[in-house]
Amino acid sequence: MATTADIRNGLCIKFNHDIYKIIEFLHVKPGKGPAFVRTKLKSLTNGKVLDNTFSAGHKIEEVRVETHKFQFLYPEGDQFHFMHAETYEQITLNKEVLDAPDLLKEGENVMVIINAETEAPLAVEMPSSVVLEVTYAEPGVKGNTATNATKPATVETGASINVPLFINEGDKIKIDTATYAYQERVK
Repeated sequence: MATTADIRNGLCIKFNHDIYKIIEFLHVKPGKGPAFVRTKLKSLTNGKVLDNTFSAGHKIEEVRVETHKFQFLYPEGDQFHFMHAETYEQITLNKEVLDAPDLLKEGENVMVIINAETEAPLAVEMPSSVVLEVTYAEPGVKGNTATNATKPATVETGASINVPLFINEGDKIKIDTATYAYQERVK
């Protein structure tokens, strides 16, 4: 059993008969009253995010997890197929387990979180950013660049991303997988 002092980003805990991963936390010591920890928890079974407050010293049940490198092979409906990088063992995961399934390109390497006790895959951690090619973008209008104007563009995986006006079809762009935000053009 761990306490609230052990809380850190990425920690997996059992809470409300489910397994959650701590996304954000903040230790708060108000001037009056006892200390507490504000957390943002993401369910590893259904992907829902909830906010919870633990009082200081509260006992939490830690879940032992392992992360393994997998390569994304191909999608099939709502199922996504992955291959272990070392053992070549293949697994199939549901679309809900992935954070950003529409930014996943075939051959992309991801980290799969596996419950060490049951050997069941829990979640897929995407890289912090991916580089994808723009397959469709409206042409930018000259003289319309006084502000940070953006336009929608479709990338090779089918996702729609807002990009600056100077991005054209065929350009490779770097995308933040957490926010779906354009980061930069890649040469």
